[in-house]
Amino acid sequence: MKRRKFIKYFSTAAGGLIIPGLFFRDSEIIAGEKNESTPHKPNPADWKSSDINIAWIGHSTVLINLFGTIILTDPVLFQRVGLYAFGITIGPSRYSNPALSADEIPRPDIILLSHAHMDHMDYESLLFLSKKFPGEIECITAYNTADVIQELEWKSLQEVDWTQEILLQNIRFKAIEVNHFGWRYPWERDRSKGYFENGRSYNAYIIEKNGKKILFGGDTAYSDKFIKSFEEGIEIAIMPIGAYQPWKRNHCNPEEALMMASKHLKAKYFVPIHCNTFKQGSEPIEEPINWMITAAENFDIKIGIKEIGQTFTTAV
Repeated sequence: MKRRKFIKYFSTAAGGLIIPGLFFRDSEIIAGEKNESTPHKPNPADWKSSDINIAWIGHSTVLINLFGTIILTDPVLFQRVGLYAFGITIGPSRYSNPALSADEIPRPDIILLSHAHMDHMDYESLLFLSKKFPGEIECITAYNTADVIQELEWKSLQEVDWTQEILLQNIRFKAIEVNHFGWRYPWERDRSKGYFENGRSYNAYIIEKNGKKILFGGDTAYSDKFIKSFEEGIEIAIMPIGAYQPWKRNHCNPEEALMMASKHLKAKYFVPIHCNTFKQGSEPIEEPINWMITAAENFDIKIGIKEIGQTFTTAV
């Protein structure tokens, strides 16, 4: 077996299986306390190609209809995240179920991956989607991360580096540097460790079509990197707001996310991600959303989504 496949499927340390939580430095994943169904369910069949629709499926998984093009971000669609081996994922379970099951997700035109962490680049979900729609999905990922999923049946697979732009299906995608880290396994080279040429990277993205811009923030701590992206006119900012306690070095809190979206990017609408799905930090699982709602009163921005399963729509 090639080394790339070996480290993707199996890993041993100290004579035993490495626990997937160890793959999340300063972002520990703890097993879910309970498994809840979401009270809201998106209905993509009703979406119009003249609109922008954004549905929060759970964690950092967002289903976007951008004027008729379907984009799926960081798909995590099954019960667990972690190490994929022998047809199962070994790792912590969800606190809340996805708003749409894997079978209910419509065929994405494009899958957008922010980085190679196992709760963002979930091998089981990506394997399922690429097998269900072989050769039909285009995939964009961060620099030096495509090797994890390159043998899957994509229509195309492209890495996009910081400040780089590509045009795909009449949509402009621009990769933005964030304040995070990128290794999938602790021994891998990572740009946060100073390996800028051959380390794993981590992106946010500007997504633009018909003059409308969406930011998918991926995963980030607070920083001024969005200011330095020189992007203006953001319509909607999709931002992570969870796992900040005690992992502040790699994750922003809700107020910091609102600051970056409102003050740095001048976005009109805010959509939260990276919370209420896995118990990743020591903060109460309900705290990020409640804090976001309270803090939003201090910013010139409107909250588009407050719960998993809700859909935010802007008609243009």
